[in-house]
Amino acid sequence: MSVRDQIAEKLLVKFTPSHLEVIDESEKHRGHGGYREGGESHFRVRIASAQLTGMSRVAQHRAVMGALDAELKGGVHALAIEVVSR
Repeated sequence: MSVRDQIAEKLLVKFTPSHLEVIDESEKHRGHGGYREGGESHFRVRIASAQLTGMSRVAQHRAVMGALDAELKGGVHALAIEVVSR
């Protein structure tokens, strides 16, 4: 299973989002720190979930990062998080 799919699966299970996008932006970072040939190092997550509503932005980001702890420790170099309302 790809890292992108692992991220999506964990977020679906943890937050039951009404909207979820997991975008591999690794190619945009070619030549920068943390870039790996083949990608799967830099991701953007756009998520809407009732479970994140009412939390501060910092708390939302901590919750998402906590759900993805293994991926962040296992090779994901950068994670951009956008909590959206839907």
